[in-house]
Order: sequence, then structure tokens, then C-alpha cells
Amino acid sequence: IIMAIRLNLSMSIVFLIVVPIISLLIYMNMNISYPFFTKTQKAIDKINSTMREYLSGVRVVKAFNRFKYEVERFEKSNEELKDVSISALRVNAFFSPNVILTINLGIAAILWIGGGKVNSGNMQVGQIIAFINYMTQIQFSLMMISHVLTMFVKARASAERIGEVLNQEDSINVIEKPIDTFNTKGKIDFENVYFSYAGASGEPVLKNVSFTCKSGETVGIIGSTGSGKSTLVNLLCRFYDVTDGCIKVNNVNIKDMDIKELRNKIAVVHQTIVLFSGTIKDNIKWGKEDASMDEIEEVSKIAESHEFISSLPEGYNTFLGQGGVNLSGGQKQRVSIARALIKKPEILILDDCTSAVDVTTEMKIKKALKEYSKDLTCIVIAQRITSVMDADKIIVLDNGKIAGIGKHEELLKKCEVYKDIFRSQIGSEVI
Repeated sequence: IIMAIRLNLSMSIVFLIVVPIISLLIYMNMNISYPFFTKTQKAIDKINSTMREYLSGVRVVKAFNRFKYEVERFEKSNEELKDVSISALRVNAFFSPNVILTINLGIAAILWIGGGKVNSGNMQVGQIIAFINYMTQIQFSLMMISHVLTMFVKARASAERIGEVLNQEDSINVIEKPIDTFNTKGKIDFENVYFSYAGASGEPVLKNVSFTCKSGETVGIIGSTGSGKSTLVNLLCRFYDVTDGCIKVNNVNIKDMDIKELRNKIAVVHQTIVLFSGTIKDNIKWGKEDASMDEIEEVSKIAESHEFISSLPEGYNTFLGQGGVNLSGGQKQRVSIARALIKKPEILILDDCTSAVDVTTEMKIKKALKEYSKDLTCIVIAQRITSVMDADKIIVLDNGKIAGIGKHEELLKKCEVYKDIFRSQIGSEVI
């Protein structure tokens, strides 16, 4: 533009008209297309969610013959993506030709005005060619800017979707100077604990829960589905913070402890077993990276997994697919127990982790665990009453409240909820 002004001031007026018009068109394109790109990202997110749900639940889909329903779900999500993508492309399709048209009109204006000046002898043909070259260079630059800004709008929409996740506040507040615990090992205190999940309405999941687990004690927790058993595990590991009350480990409020130190003291075998791609040995070593082969075999024998692992062609070096797909449910549970035991924690939590093994194997695991867990606190969460009958203490949960605490014989006499569970699983004639 500066070169054009130096060459001919009156002809450069064309540039001063064309460039602002193009800039305005690019600005309008950004503002109008941005909402469409935001909708496009949401539509992509929805179609990805649909695909993930289908792939993770493909066996359920097969079992219930719901292929047609899943196809319709995918087609609906795909149709939404197509509609918003077309709308976004239409905006670009409208503005891009207008930018090119404005530039070409500028070139036509230069030829028309310049032609008159050449005829009158006020300009030379070479100057007009120079003006056209300047206009072409400006056209190329502005088209590149338009392309970059379009990419910027798309990136901005994507960044906002990512920002929604990254900007979520962590519900767990980590203190700067945590308190160390040295005295007792494995002691747990729940003191008037209340808990509600964020955004949940209605009554709290846990209401006024108070109990103590002494060091080296085996504590059973039993209750109906939805009574809050697994929530206790999540709170103890500080996956969530209590709404009211406090939880203490070794006489220290877990909110005042270093969260890594807390979780190093605890090993959990969750209800839903997660194994990773890799060998069985690698999965067990998740609990202790530098574990020796002797240690791995020792904990595997306690978990009743050594025998079936040894029978595999590759033994402990058998490669597992994603999620351990080449193992049965019971085998995965036993590998997961071995992974927890090799950590040698102060607190061992077994969250209904023998539900997929037979009663005989469960009894063998319980017997081996009883010997192994003499020096650690063991919390056994179970649906089956036989899993907790031999515990030093049994906590009965009912609708988020403690319905009874005591040994098996004591609860049969004084706790109606426990008696109901016993009758339904064992039989009333045994009481």
C-alpha cells in the first residue's frame, strides 16, 4: 500500500477502499462462524461418546440384539454433526468468494482508472502493471490471513471445550504442610461422617457414620446395594472429601496428611477390576515396581492365582490384552488381590473382590489372607455374609446409616438388618 501511495496517490485510493472492506468481511466471517464451530466440536464430542459406549458395551448390545437401536443412535449423532458442519461451511462459502470478488473489483477499478490516465498521458503502462502486482500480493496476503483466522476460530472453539475440563476445580484441597504419621499403623476412625455427591439432591449417601478400626483388625462391612459401602472406600482413599465430620488414619485427619503418603498406606482391590495391557507380572508389579519374582509368587499363592498363572504357556510373562480380556472374571480378581498384597500396605481394602470366584477358592483366599494380614488392618466389603462372618468386627450399613456393629453372633441377636441378610442367604433355621 505504501509503495502504491508513493507511485500514484490518486490510484492508491482503490487500495484504501478495498483493504478495509476485505478486513470487515474477514472480521464478520470470524464472528458469525465461531458459534457454528463451537456446535461442531460439541457434535464431534457426542458422536465420540456414542462410539465409546457402543465399543465398551458391544457384548451387551449383542446379547440384547440392540444393533438397530445403536445404529439409529449413531446416525442421529452423525446427522447432527453433518448439519452443523454444513452450516459452518456455508458461512465460509459465503464470505470467501466475497473477499475474492472485492479484490477482483479492485483490480478492475485499477485497470479502468489507470486506462483513462494512460490515454490522457498521466500514467505509464508499467505503473498500472505495478499496481496490479501490488493488488495481487495484497490478495494473496489477505487470503492467507483469512485462512489462518478461520483455523484460529476452529482452534478457539476446541480450546474452549478443553478449557471446560481443565478449569474444573479439584474438590480435594491439598494442604501445603501435611502432618506425618509415625505412631500407630493402620488405625482408622470415622467420626460423624456425612457425605453427598456434588450436585446430588435428596438425602446424603452417608449419614452420621462413626466407627473405629484398630491396627491389625479385620473389619467386615456388609449391607444391601446402595447402602454406601463402596463410598466408604472412596472417602478413605480421598477420592472425595467428606461433607461433614472427619476421617482419621493413625490419629491424623486425612485432610491434614500428604495425599500420596495416605494412598501409599492403603491398597484397594476394587469391585470393578482394572488390568492393563502387558504381562501378568507387570500388572502385579504395579503394587511394587522393584518386586522380585519370589515376592510375586508369594502373593500370587496367597491370592490363589499362582496355580492358574503357572499353567499358562508363558506363565507370569503371559501378555494380557486391554482390560485383561484373556482372563476370566475370577482370574482377574485374584491377580488384582496379588497386586494389592505386594504393596504391603498398612490398610488393605477388599471391595467385594471375590464375587466372581467359587466358594471353595474364596475360603482358601480368606484363610491365606488371615495369616498374611496379622500386621495390617483389613477391611472386607461384601454382599455375601459368609465373606465377613469371621471378621473381628462387622459393620452393618443400611441406607447410609450404621444399623449395627459387632461380631457375627452379637449381630444375630441384636441387629434386625443383619438377621434379614442372614436369613435371605443362609436360612432362618440356622439362627
